[in-house]
Amino acid sequence: MKLHKTSPERSVDGSAAQPEQANRRAPYLTANLFAACFGLAGLASAWTTLMRLVHGPDWPGNALYIVAALVWLMTVIAYLGNVAAQHRWKRELSDQTLGPFVSLVFIVPVLLSVPLAQQARGAGEVVFGCATALTVLFGAWITGDWIARNGDIRRWHPGYYLPSAAGGLIAGGASAALGFVTLSHVLFGLGVGSYLLLGSIVGQRLFVVPELPKALLPTIAIELAPPVVAANSWFAINGGRVDTTAAVISGFAVLMVLAQLRLIPLYRTAPFGPAYWAFSFPAAAAVTCGLHWLGAERVPGATGLGYALVGLLSAGVLLLAAQTVVALINGTFLLRVPVPAQAGTATAAQAAVPAPRP
Repeated sequence: MKLHKTSPERSVDGSAAQPEQANRRAPYLTANLFAACFGLAGLASAWTTLMRLVHGPDWPGNALYIVAALVWLMTVIAYLGNVAAQHRWKRELSDQTLGPFVSLVFIVPVLLSVPLAQQARGAGEVVFGCATALTVLFGAWITGDWIARNGDIRRWHPGYYLPSAAGGLIAGGASAALGFVTLSHVLFGLGVGSYLLLGSIVGQRLFVVPELPKALLPTIAIELAPPVVAANSWFAINGGRVDTTAAVISGFAVLMVLAQLRLIPLYRTAPFGPAYWAFSFPAAAAVTCGLHWLGAERVPGATGLGYALVGLLSAGVLLLAAQTVVALINGTFLLRVPVPAQAGTATAAQAAVPAPRP
């Protein structure tokens, strides 16, 4: 996919900021920045699965997990500091556009806990337990918040799957990898149930409500994540076998993968920004699912196919990373707010991605 050139820097009201104005504006760090470390962790998982398929060394996946952990840590420090400096604590979680992405603060450590446990079992279990508990609690809280508040369906997007659906499924797979069998089934059920609860709402929003704002279009790629993550988690639970459950889930995953091809022209209209990292984890999870199938079905030429899939995935993530670095250098990647921050700047994310008009 061809990435767009970075757009001129935008201020809170969505207008283009002049260079001299940009110097007087502070960055507004949004929770969807965590999609970068999320995608890197997904890439690491794909490499780990490939190395198991071809009986290769562990270092490619481990190195990428370390990179993902460092990016997560830097993002956490920068994000929390930015939220504190702009006094956005109360309003950050209730943001109807970007609030669901806060869950990635907890979900990424769940992914990282498995490779950590392979090196230091006790530390990995502690990280898994704490991160999973926070993932479940946050998912439950924000689900209740969506029920309690008078939300606008035009602000819904597939990122709403992250807190409970993706969180539960990922935690279920991690639990199985760590040997907590019963807990893995409980968490898998949490994820599947959440997806069934949310899928009809998100589906209605995408099918019959006017188009998402341009800046949010890449989040449609998250539609691919629930079925492929569910398949990967089930492979972890059942020991990597292709059974009826794995086949049924994977059938739906095939539909969502092919549907992405039709959406490429739509994605090309979106300006480049943090939302583009929404492509990374679903793509990585889809490749990992394919690798599980190659290994389980003993497909002829599985080694070559596996390297091809992971190579394409790695090239895509590398392209995203390079474009992100260029955009950061040019000052066009992050939202900006006036300095000093004015009352109401907590709605910057909503101003940057306004709800479409009926």
